[in-house]
Amino acid sequence: METLEDALGEISGWVWGPWFLIPLLLLTGLYLSVRLTGVQIRKLGPALSLALLRRKDASADGDISHYQALTTALAATVGVGNIAGVATAIFLGGPGAIFWMWVTGLLGMATKYSEAFMGVRFRTKDAKGAISGGPQYYLARAIPNTFGKTLSILFAIFAVIASFGIGNMTQSNTVSASMEGSFGVPTWVSGLVMAVLAGVVLIGGIKSIGRVTAGIVPLMIVAYVGSALVLLVLNAGAIPGAFATIFTDAFTGTSATGGFAGAAVAAAIRYGVARGIFSNESGLGSAAIAAAAAQTRHPVRQGLVSMTQTFIDTIIVVTMTGLVIVVTDAWTTGEDGAVMTATAFDTGLASWGHYIVTIAVVFFAFSTVLGWSYYGERCMERLVGIKGVMPYRVIFTVVIFIGATTELTVVWGFSDIMNGLMALPNLIGLLICGGLIARETRAYLRRDPTLRNAPEVSTLDGVDALDRR
Repeated sequence: METLEDALGEISGWVWGPWFLIPLLLLTGLYLSVRLTGVQIRKLGPALSLALLRRKDASADGDISHYQALTTALAATVGVGNIAGVATAIFLGGPGAIFWMWVTGLLGMATKYSEAFMGVRFRTKDAKGAISGGPQYYLARAIPNTFGKTLSILFAIFAVIASFGIGNMTQSNTVSASMEGSFGVPTWVSGLVMAVLAGVVLIGGIKSIGRVTAGIVPLMIVAYVGSALVLLVLNAGAIPGAFATIFTDAFTGTSATGGFAGAAVAAAIRYGVARGIFSNESGLGSAAIAAAAAQTRHPVRQGLVSMTQTFIDTIIVVTMTGLVIVVTDAWTTGEDGAVMTATAFDTGLASWGHYIVTIAVVFFAFSTVLGWSYYGERCMERLVGIKGVMPYRVIFTVVIFIGATTELTVVWGFSDIMNGLMALPNLIGLLICGGLIARETRAYLRRDPTLRNAPEVSTLDGVDALDRR
């Protein structure tokens, strides 16, 4: 087993190393930011208004509203990565890793916009009339040759496999371990409850998932961020020093302090980017699958809504976790993962703080399971057709229980690798299609710069008739 762990560690280190995925992710985000002239900054206000206040385009094509598509994607991204992943990034890369998570988030907003745009632009319907879209379709439809088809199939294969890791076993395992540690609940009980609840929701497909995530995602984010803000207010004097530490360590590395082993700048960048992607999934292409199901009048509108997901996930939730850990000096204790975050909340909010982390882990992880189940089933549908959806849902539900009751050291390493392999075909496709994305974005925003005067067009044939004139 140790040999396998070592091998996975070597592969993960190469995939997420300085010569492969990290520069590809950052450079793709930078390239798209330039081509889109900083759309993630220019249009953030109107995008948040459309996503959170107006929430839907009435009578538009799609299965769920703008808002439900956003919360489904948020459900899949605001998970263990926001609690345990941030702590792990700091443990391995020092506080400077938080800065590189911010960079990944800001550039990733352009990437998330682009993949969501493509998801809607090239979406279609399955044999039962449900909408399907995402890299498993747009890579083949936007790049209509053998290369595009190969990219789309590879993405679908990697996504199905990843859904059982990042979107299932790692989530249920973290929940069961947290419940056992905080409340003494046996792991099999947590696993069984999660499996049953998830199975009930999954039977109803994306409409059921959308209703559930629209209800629990806003509550869980507000509760967690609110608790973190209370802690930061109580420790307000340490906040300026925390920011100074984050910015300094991002470029100088961290000296050994207490139980912390020390980190170089390269480690801060590597783990900041890797865990940032694990948290917000920008570049993976997964959120485009949820975006494709949205009721929207134009791909640009849903692209802008989807981009707010990365803003909420990384710039808000990840920042809260990171600041709590640095402000309370929990990063110097030598602990890792959710334990470090729990220690930080205990330190800042007396001995009951870890209960906040445990409850947050339960809701964050469960919602992630729901979101990723949809991603996996849509990719399974792409590979084998509609007949593969129900067997996938059954197996996915069973694996929740297995993940909750099994040691997952190997699975964590495997999940990192699958994340990277998912991103690769998607990023290649976005680079190839960057001109199309930029051209149609400019055309739409000239007509509707505030996102309030959307023309009625069909988005199910892969062509915007107004942009084709």
